[in-house]
Amino acid sequence: MRLVDTMTQTDVGDILIVDDERDIRELISDILVGEGYATRLAATAERALEEVNRKAPALIVLDIWLKGSRVDGIAVLKSVHRNNPDIPIIIISGHGNIEVAVAAIKNGAYDFIEKPFNIDHILLVIARAIEASRLRRENASLRLREIASSIMVGESSAYRSMKSKLDKVTRTNARVMLHGPPGSGKEVAARYIHTNSDRSLAPFVSVNSASIEPQRMEAVLFGRESAERGHEPGLLEQAHGGVLFFDEVADMPYATQSKILRVLVEQQFVRAGGADRVRVDLRVISSTTRNLEQDIAAGSFREELFHRLNVVPIAVPSLDNRREDIPIIADHFIRQLNRRQGLPLRTMAEETRTRLQAMAWPGNVRQLRNTIERMLILGPDDEPISPDELTDSGERREGDGLSIGTVYTTLNLRDAREVFERNYLLSQVNRFGGNITQTAKFVEMERSALHRKLRTLNVVTASDDGVRMARIASRDESDSNQDVGDSAPTPASKPSGDATGGDRPDAG
Repeated sequence: MRLVDTMTQTDVGDILIVDDERDIRELISDILVGEGYATRLAATAERALEEVNRKAPALIVLDIWLKGSRVDGIAVLKSVHRNNPDIPIIIISGHGNIEVAVAAIKNGAYDFIEKPFNIDHILLVIARAIEASRLRRENASLRLREIASSIMVGESSAYRSMKSKLDKVTRTNARVMLHGPPGSGKEVAARYIHTNSDRSLAPFVSVNSASIEPQRMEAVLFGRESAERGHEPGLLEQAHGGVLFFDEVADMPYATQSKILRVLVEQQFVRAGGADRVRVDLRVISSTTRNLEQDIAAGSFREELFHRLNVVPIAVPSLDNRREDIPIIADHFIRQLNRRQGLPLRTMAEETRTRLQAMAWPGNVRQLRNTIERMLILGPDDEPISPDELTDSGERREGDGLSIGTVYTTLNLRDAREVFERNYLLSQVNRFGGNITQTAKFVEMERSALHRKLRTLNVVTASDDGVRMARIASRDESDSNQDVGDSAPTPASKPSGDATGGDRPDAG
């Protein structure tokens, strides 16, 4: 019987055998080598610790009584377990008793085997120990990846407002509804809640409502039972004790919505084809890009389910609402792609950062990540990312300059200049989170002149869900001559036409 036929020597690693009896060391080594393992041998505690420090083995077979050593096997066990807790250790002894076995297990041994041992038994224990160690490493790796997937970065007021709300709900078990445009990072926000909650060690199960065929939705969620295949757990069971995330919950079939509502109320369900009730402990987080109240009015979403899921609504802002964060997010993706995929750890030229902030990102954070990944793959490894590399990411170039849009070709020079100035200043004000002082410094205008220019161009700033954004004023706002920015309104004054830009599109 070969217990490791499907495992390569690299997968298994090597096994350190520590025993003061040469015959025992070599016997165990011969058996393990014959089964495909690599081995190292040590006769003393001191030699064993030297071998561990030189290179950590995949597993240690350790005798308790080590003649000629300053310490016994229990001392070696404690030392290795303290400094290398991931190495499984199997204790063997020819003088075994209950007290020794208990002491070994208490101090971190995987198992205790008494001499003379059965060959098949020790091979089985070794195989199980190595497999358990591998699974622990995999789980730790997955856990780190999950934590990495829940990392959010930013400094804008929109980001801080969202994160403050997320931090509050992590301390509760409340159901959360995340709403925002596609690609804005709603699943990352859901994972952030999970990672920072008391359910962080339990599963996070994502349900993409749009990707599951309606006729399969109930079997996927609730599982099924049959005489031939027994019971197959669904996603609800897999998420037991943890978080179930309904991504784009508006796409859930109408008939399934009533059953999910019943699960939320009763915390139990029946598998498809089964009769027994299955109890679950779940925290539900959902997301949507749609206005569910409109879907309720249209009869495509159940109002009671909406109220059950929408206990704490949290808006996940688009990149348009957090342009200050774009360079920070881009740097984060560069580091992440370097760690995960080995892509070059490049920096960005300052002009590239500015250009990223000015570009349109209809796909939001997801589109930004794809753009960064493409530039790291296709660009030079050892040079900063230049603005020219963004040409294929949304900006069109003609010759050495940007192509003028069709909107300008139908206008005379004065009107085209006004459209350009309005769009340019809207973009810059929003890039700096509505801060007029920072905008004026960047565009090299006096702040008072910028205030007048924005008023002339019919641009105002207003707070929307805690985010200050510039926009074109409505008729009522224009009639009231509302000022903009981060200072008190200034009275209208005669156009100056100075070098700062004046207050008319054709000044100067």
